[in-house]
Amino acid sequence: MNEERLVKIEMKIAFQEQTIKDLNDVIYEQQNEINRLSTICDVLVKQGREFSEFTSRVDAPANEKPPHY
Repeated sequence: MNEERLVKIEMKIAFQEQTIKDLNDVIYEQQNEINRLSTICDVLVKQGREFSEFTSRVDAPANEKPPHY
């Protein structure tokens, strides 16, 4: 193998290693974002259930029109 060909192969490998590292970093950040959004969704679902329970205990009828209609 001549020297120039070996250098090209080494450059390609180095580029691929850097690309893999960059992709891994992106995947890591995406997973962190997914975890954060999942936590937010869990909190919102819990708040929605609590609100639903609260409104079901209110004495006012839900579908009745107000007297001014």
